[in-house]
Amino acid sequence: VQLQASGGGLVQPGGSLRLSCTTSGFTFDDYAIGWFRQAPGREREGNACITGRYGHTVYVDSVKGRFTISSDNAKNTVYLQMNSLKPEDTAVYYCAAEDYSDYVLDCPDDYAVDYWGKGTQVTVSS
Repeated sequence: VQLQASGGGLVQPGGSLRLSCTTSGFTFDDYAIGWFRQAPGREREGNACITGRYGHTVYVDSVKGRFTISSDNAKNTVYLQMNSLKPEDTAVYYCAAEDYSDYVLDCPDDYAVDYWGKGTQVTVSS
């Protein structure tokens, strides 16, 4: 099983980035993919989630209206479009997979995550 996040970088406040999470080794339709982040000195937090089979989405309030999660099931890839970025969005961003075959979604909580990917750094600074 592999999840690989990419697309991070340095961006000015108000700018945009699109993160990608490429996955392999599991049945994409049976999982939900979530984006999480962890800033220095802070706990990891979930931002957005999408179910593989039906594309249902969930957002936390802090990113609602600014971040958009989407998926390309043919490529087993999930994206996170981040707009209107703020300095407080600076963090290492991770994607993770949660078994959704029972149709119970715990994402954006992370206690039910089955697989984690390596992170990508996002820095929002002028």
